[in-house]
Amino acid sequence: MAENDPTPILPKKCGPYISSVTSRGMNLVIRGIVLFFIGVFLALVLNLLQIQRNVTLFPPDVITSIFSSAWWVPPCCGTASAVIGLLYPCMDKHLGEPHKFKREWSSVMRCVAVFVGINHASAKVDFANNIQLSLTLAALSIGLWWTFDRSRSGFGLGVGIAFLATLVSQLLVYNGVYQYTSPDFLYVRSWLPCIFFAGGITMGNIGRQLAMYECKVIAEKTHED
Repeated sequence: MAENDPTPILPKKCGPYISSVTSRGMNLVIRGIVLFFIGVFLALVLNLLQIQRNVTLFPPDVITSIFSSAWWVPPCCGTASAVIGLLYPCMDKHLGEPHKFKREWSSVMRCVAVFVGINHASAKVDFANNIQLSLTLAALSIGLWWTFDRSRSGFGLGVGIAFLATLVSQLLVYNGVYQYTSPDFLYVRSWLPCIFFAGGITMGNIGRQLAMYECKVIAEKTHED
């Protein structure tokens, strides 16, 4: 009877399930690393632009090279970019609202270009006063959201990111870490929340696009099994 007993076989779904979990965890780490380096790169480029136009001022002993105004700026921006980029697709999944508007890399790259242009305008374009500049950048930032996002979760997260990032900037300036020329919104410029909002939308779109590859891999494995 023992010889006729069938050999215990693991359920067919066990292997793919473990594989999917491993793949999902690895993809999460890879996405975080990619988003971190994207944030570091953008921070170096955009922060250097602000310094060249004397919009942001750091103490003389902090500036060590042309690539870095402060050693902590790129890592902080990279970490924030990774958190934002991972948070957007997680929020979409939690709300049950998968983001399907303009889901291709060409659209994401245009979003990045518009964000860089908004930051460039804040440093290069001369306005009569900060109020006009702030209103213009606010309109451009909302236009960026409408053109490349249009989701309620994206707008809400963008506003939250702008509020928290502006609050942190106020505290840093208050403690003398750096300063803004001609501050008109407590210790910073009034257009700063617009930059943070646009940056949040941009990194969110990059994070959503990267997350699509994880979904494709899991879907392909499920189909094969």
